[in-house]
Amino acid sequence: MKAIVYERYGPPNVLQLREVAKPSPDDDEILIKVYATTVAAGDCRLRKADPFLARLFNGLWRPRRISVLGFELAGVVESAGIGVTRFKPGDAVYAACGFGFGAYAEYKCLPENGSVALKPANMTFEEAAAVPVGAYTALQFLRKGNIQHGRRVLVYGASGSVGTYAVQLSKHFGAEVTAVCSTSNLELVRSLGADRVVDYTKEKFMDDGSVYDIIFDTVGKSPFNACVKHLTPDGFYLRAVHMSPLPVVRGLWVNLTSGKKVIGGTSKENAEDLMYLKELIEAGKLRSVIDRRYPLEQASEAHRYVEQGHKKGNVVLTVRQE
Repeated sequence: MKAIVYERYGPPNVLQLREVAKPSPDDDEILIKVYATTVAAGDCRLRKADPFLARLFNGLWRPRRISVLGFELAGVVESAGIGVTRFKPGDAVYAACGFGFGAYAEYKCLPENGSVALKPANMTFEEAAAVPVGAYTALQFLRKGNIQHGRRVLVYGASGSVGTYAVQLSKHFGAEVTAVCSTSNLELVRSLGADRVVDYTKEKFMDDGSVYDIIFDTVGKSPFNACVKHLTPDGFYLRAVHMSPLPVVRGLWVNLTSGKKVIGGTSKENAEDLMYLKELIEAGKLRSVIDRRYPLEQASEAHRYVEQGHKKGNVVLTVRQE
């Protein structure tokens, strides 16, 4: 089968299209014929080994554990192990691959009890591939922030892969949403349901003295002190990005000395959240935003575009045509 592999850390051109062995499913696995995947920030970080600690996970001098990137996918079950009961050949599914990655390929094996669910019926494979990581990250962090009707939520980085879902999910839960993004993305974010949109290139969201029950930083660029200051006394500052030691320490201090909470870390893949998101999508309450589509063989060009830091929503790699 064809796959995009990388044998050394570095810029996008380390990604190469190669022929590799087609995997076979274990007794508890399904073999998925991949139709689409995405280029996520995590793919770029692992390719560059940035931060350096990524090398402890994937090999100090060159990639040893992960040679095929791709964190999420959509496709069709081609075959199933003898112990599989949830899926059958022919099922259209979408999934998160977890820290095994591997979606930049024509086929991928995943455990039946992993983060796999039937694909939303009203989405294409490309649209569905852009859902798992961004949407369940937004969902899980909003739950950590006790999202509910009437909450005042600010989404920082509202036009990104997590931010576009955070805006829509916040509105679904009945929150009043302020979204922060750049000039070129104002109309997109309004179309997702934001009640107020702030152009960070022209104004600061904290200038009007507003306070929020939840401030959700999806890109890691919000001002820490200002965000904490503009929380309600029991508000939540959510940071769905890698946190360096200093923000972690500052967050712990806020948690210990006030009723406010700073919550960072990562999300956890699970099938239940994907099934819940499927229901919302099929009910017309959630959609994926796709900025650009590239064929699999142009993965390096897709990575180069994502690293510019201006993508709207998601960038998709099309592995095969529907």
